[in-house]
Amino acid sequence: MIAAVVTDQEGTDGRTPVELETRRLEAYFGAHRALHGISLAARKNELLALIGPSGCGKSTFIRCLNRLHEETPGATTRGEVLLEGEPIYGKGVDPVQIRRRIGMVFQRPNPFPTLSIYENVASGLMLAGTRRRSLLDPVVEKSLRQAALWDEVKDQLDRPGTRLSGGQQQRLCIARALAVNPPVLLMDEPTSALDPVSTARIEELLVELKRSVTVVMVTHNMQQAARVSDQTAFFLMGEMVESGATDQLFTNPRDSRTEQYITGRFG
Repeated sequence: MIAAVVTDQEGTDGRTPVELETRRLEAYFGAHRALHGISLAARKNELLALIGPSGCGKSTFIRCLNRLHEETPGATTRGEVLLEGEPIYGKGVDPVQIRRRIGMVFQRPNPFPTLSIYENVASGLMLAGTRRRSLLDPVVEKSLRQAALWDEVKDQLDRPGTRLSGGQQQRLCIARALAVNPPVLLMDEPTSALDPVSTARIEELLVELKRSVTVVMVTHNMQQAARVSDQTAFFLMGEMVESGATDQLFTNPRDSRTEQYITGRFG
């Protein structure tokens, strides 16, 4: 049975309003259906973690949230994705503009190899036509501060981004995504390629980031989800089995399959 989340767009239940939600979302690769009617909400300034075994549809789901899924040949979607109540798959909606409002950080750090640290952060604004250093400088500094990287790189902004350590590169990618001021930031296993020290630094950063941006994060690390998320959704074989407050889902799951997964009986 596919669980559905009843959303409260205005936040009249005392919680923050819904920032991003899906309604009966299905994803296809050709004729193969990878997601089965997912209805899920991410609330403003909260972190929603997506957990589940490999191949369960988490990464496909997150790629549907900013229209990256459709970049794969033969990939299609059905259902709705709403950002602040507006459909992102609506007629005439520019996917490039959607990706400016719904940023994404990938599993492996991917700074632009030919650009400096400064240019990496400023690249989105420069592509949009902003060239004046007087406008770019404060945004670059603010974004690097948000990504907890400013103090480490402020004296070497002309250095290539690829010369940084893995953890620093990932924080640079976060700064690059934040520079265009998106209300939502998607993260697809952002620490899986990092060492424990860098992972801990990113987790500390996530706790700070959700004060200013809504975060949806895919993770295989259930301890990580428990540490940093407000809400958690469990995916299995293209379905969302259940979702809810992280504390509740990990201590008192409603579905036996969730309990089996979080206790290590499969996955």
